[in-house]
Amino acid sequence: MAETGLNGPFALNASTIDQEVGKTSAGVYALDQSHDSGGFHISYVGRSDTDLNQRLHEHVGKYKRFKYEYYDSAQDAFEKECALYHDFNPPSRISHPSRPKGSGWKCPRCHLVG
Repeated sequence: MAETGLNGPFALNASTIDQEVGKTSAGVYALDQSHDSGGFHISYVGRSDTDLNQRLHEHVGKYKRFKYEYYDSAQDAFEKECALYHDFNPPSRISHPSRPKGSGWKCPRCHLVG
């Protein structure tokens, strides 16, 4: 299986998010909802264009663990989110990641303008 290149895994709860993701930044994350102690099984991938910590808090209680990485720009985060979506085809992510409105960005893999 492909590697994510993300930090973690960490327990997805408010205190761990605040401890691990302290920087206000664009970023990408992967979530795991499995209950077993085996490997990290990506159920969902997502991103924040401005505040990764805040976005992760929105998923507390829905998933068990997370991995993440900061990115210097929203476009870099979008492109990494697209790569994770194509590499792992997460079951909780039905549609292709959308780009920010007005950005004109295309997925580097499938060139979708979402």
